[in-house]
Amino acid sequence: MNTKWLSSILVAIFSIAAIVFIIIGNFNFAVFAMTIMFAVSNGFRAKSFKEQGYIKEAKWMKYMAIFFSIASIVVFIIILTD
Repeated sequence: MNTKWLSSILVAIFSIAAIVFIIIGNFNFAVFAMTIMFAVSNGFRAKSFKEQGYIKEAKWMKYMAIFFSIASIVVFIIILTD
């Protein structure tokens, strides 16, 4: 499967999950889904930028993906301890 398709499908799944959790009223899981969505999209964007030769932008997106990955772990821990 093409990486663009994979990234688009993953972002769509987590976006829909966030909307569903917002409608249900479970905001912790909505934030969790959004942070995963941001981590996935920034990770794929970093890879795309690197392939295009945009090294500074790729580095920035990589760090943003790492930040949102750590944020996802923190949100997950908060959900577990709540």
